[in-house]
Amino acid sequence: MRKVLILGGLGNGSVIANAITHAHQMGATDLVCAGFLNDRTPVGELIDDYPVVGMVADAPKFRDEGYLFINTILRIDNQRERLNMFAQLGLEDRHLATFVHPMAYVAPNVQLGAGTVIMPMACVSPGTKFGRGCLVMVAATIGHDNRFGDFCHVAAQACVGSYLKIGVGVHIGLNATIRENLTIGDYATIGMGAVLTKDVEERDIWVGNPAKFLRKAE
Repeated sequence: MRKVLILGGLGNGSVIANAITHAHQMGATDLVCAGFLNDRTPVGELIDDYPVVGMVADAPKFRDEGYLFINTILRIDNQRERLNMFAQLGLEDRHLATFVHPMAYVAPNVQLGAGTVIMPMACVSPGTKFGRGCLVMVAATIGHDNRFGDFCHVAAQACVGSYLKIGVGVHIGLNATIRENLTIGDYATIGMGAVLTKDVEERDIWVGNPAKFLRKAE
């Protein structure tokens, strides 16, 4: 068994922790969630029945003990700062846990970057490539021949078209729909329920149906 620590807490972190446990109970993975690294909850307390074993800065110590990691510390504003914090931990690809729940469909030629998570009922079509640490949440649909940068987040039930170029640290909100053949810049956000039909520049936040520019991420 490989022990996994999740950087984060309630929210994406806790639902991924439970998905790992569920997949392990099904006999579909050798990964076991050993708890969280979290800066707000004291060591020894529980987050959704999983222990907090240290702070985020403790990751190198646990790395040296053989643990693997999944990063869920993402934010619409200050996304670049959060990813710089992760980079400073010195975790290489071999230290990251890549997890695909057995109830997801991932086409055989999809390329998953280290630390990428594909949750139950998600569907990823052929030819798509993910960078490091991407999170595809429950029942999201990803079309074919897309290119995702590192640490993208696709929220539950989002529907992403095909032939998309998606930058680093992009957030695609709950139930958002994205047309094919678009480019989405680094650290951009597509809001909950948005219907995107145009290219999006770096750090842009677009919302609504049809989606329109709201503001720049801070």
